[in-house]
This record gives sequence, C-alpha cells and structure tokens, in this order.
Amino acid sequence: MPKDVAIIGVGQSAFSRKYSGSVREMVFEAFAEAVRDAGITPKDIDASLVCSAPEYDKQRSPAGLIAEYLGLNPQPTFVLENICASGTSGVRVAYSLIKAGLHDIVAVIGFQKMSEISSAESQERMGRGADIMWEAPFGTMMPAYYAMHAQVHFARYNTTEEDLALIRVKASKYGAINDRAVFRKELTVEQCLSAGVVSSPLKVYDCCANADGASCLILANAARAKEASSQPVWILGLGAASATMNLTGRQFLDGLQVTRLAARQAYRMAGLSPRDVDVAEVHDCFTIAELMAYEDLGFAEPGRGKELIREGQTYIGGKIPVNVDGGLLSKGHPIGATGGSQVRTIVLQLRGEAGPMQVPGAEVGLVQNIGGVGIYSNVIILGR
Repeated sequence: MPKDVAIIGVGQSAFSRKYSGSVREMVFEAFAEAVRDAGITPKDIDASLVCSAPEYDKQRSPAGLIAEYLGLNPQPTFVLENICASGTSGVRVAYSLIKAGLHDIVAVIGFQKMSEISSAESQERMGRGADIMWEAPFGTMMPAYYAMHAQVHFARYNTTEEDLALIRVKASKYGAINDRAVFRKELTVEQCLSAGVVSSPLKVYDCCANADGASCLILANAARAKEASSQPVWILGLGAASATMNLTGRQFLDGLQVTRLAARQAYRMAGLSPRDVDVAEVHDCFTIAELMAYEDLGFAEPGRGKELIREGQTYIGGKIPVNVDGGLLSKGHPIGATGGSQVRTIVLQLRGEAGPMQVPGAEVGLVQNIGGVGIYSNVIILGR
C-alpha cells in the first residue's frame, strides 16, 4: 500500500501508581519527548487530539488546558474518547485528518491520572463502561467480565490457570527491564497460581493495575515525514470495529469478534497476513485477553493460543514476540495513554531502538487496543 502517513515522533511519561504533579505536567513529559524525537517545534504541529476517558479528574474539556500548556494555540484541538481504545482511535482520526489534506502534522496525546480517585471509585467508573441499565447496576466489573471469557475458553479448549500464569510470567520478565513500567519485578508460575482470587479463575496477577501516565505520538504526511525524520515508521493498515455493549448480544465469548473484524481490515489494507508480523503489542488488561488476542489476530488457530505461550513462542526469539515491554500487566493501564504507549513500543522496535527489549530485525509491527469489554477494537499495522 502507499506510504502516505508516518509516525515521526513518540514520547511517554513513566507510568506510576501515583503521579505527584498535575495532569498538564504529566502530559508535558510525553509531549516534550515526542517533539524532540520528531525534530520539530510545537509551532510545526497543525492540530492536536487529546485522548482520555472522562470522570477521573475534575477538569472539563482537557484539550483546551493541554493545548495552552504545550504551546499549541491557536491550532485546533479536539477531545476524543473511546474508553481504553482512545489512544489508537486518536491515531485513526489523525490519519484521516492528514489523508484529507486538512493538516500536515498532528499530535495524538493520551493521558489518565487515575490516582485522583479511589480504587473503588475507579472500578465503579470502569463498570459504567458497560450498559448502565442492564449490566453495571448488578455489580459487573472488568475482572468479572474477563473471568467469564476465561471460563468459556477453559471449558471449550481445556485451557488452564497455568496457561494464564505463563502469560503473566512473560509480562513480568519484560516489565522488569522496562524503565517506564509500574511493575518491575519478575514473577514465577507458582507465585501467580498462589495469589488471591479476584474473580475465578482470574487471580491478582492475572489483572493489570490502574496507573497514571501520558503518551504522545506525532503523525505527518509523507512530504513532512521525509523532511523531519531519517527513519519514519509508516502506517500500513488500520482496522476498527465495535460490538454490542451487552454481552448477551455477542456471538461467542471465547474470543473478541471486534478484534477479528478489525484485524481483517488492517491486514487487507496493508496487504499483509499474520505471518508477516514480526512483533506485536496486544491489549492484555487481563491474561486471558492476551491469550484471546493470539487467536483473534491469527497468530494461532482458535483454542491453540495456549501452545504459543507454553512453547515460549511469544518471547523474543520466538515465532511472534508479543508485549515484550511488559504489556499492560506490567506497565500499568492509564486508560487514555495506553494505546499511545503500545504504538510507541512498536515504533521503537521498528527503528531498532528498543534496547534490551529489542526484537532483532523487526520490520512489521502490530498494535491491538481494546475499549471496554470488547466493545471497541483498533488494530494498527506499522512498517519501516
């Protein structure tokens, strides 16, 4: 496919359990890194998209606040929200703005400062990402939803708790060497299996942690990308889909139909197949989510994703390295910043700048970012 839009700059704050400064200061850390990386100034940016889930801090309309603090006025700025898929939805919109010829360079800024509220309040807000009439009032929260997916997968394919523990062990191995991650301690299978139950069969280490953090991506059209960057990373394919908010409307629960549809679109647009992907970042909010992603993205047949992790094929050196930055399970999950962080990881991989997490010779990378319990899915394929 034509290489029309590239990512020329990436940045990310360290993710933490409690950021001591303000939202604008946290966002500035990611933005300043991305601008330096792109070799541009704020005045070169034609527009900005601010991606964040509402109700985690008191600021209404954060785009105006952030644009002012980052020196982006009077360029247009917009708020975009798709729960946990906000960041990659921002990439899709920025790509469209550039392809339409409205702007040459667009910044996609994601953030969340989840420590502004208590864990109980955060869970309640996350629960309201589901149907507030027929599901959320009955106490369904994210761990319970993904536990249902796990139970169906276990029953249909004989998947085990140890398979999920192996995914968490991998995440901890790479999180330990990622200086931007919240959780930087290696775990054993035994520690994962002996941890307390959150929602059966999911245990404590099967679940990602809330976090504070920001990310920034700078996208440019082909002409500006070639001017600014010696190694732009090109957007080769984009896919997006949505599903019924109510789980009773889903065709199946052993995977996410939205990812299968979004992946199909992205592969078709890129003219590539799952076999062409060298490294992937998937939305592992829970260990079962990563396992389902192996299958939904075509890296394994349905029910056979567990073979990839059992054989170590999703580690560096394996058939398809996945989440070798620790994923959400180790990095943490600051909702609006998560998608941008995933894209940043793949950009660094394709530029050969991922340090100890580098997949040798990576040329094609994939990002899968989910919003809610499989309500929204974005798949992005990137190439050198």
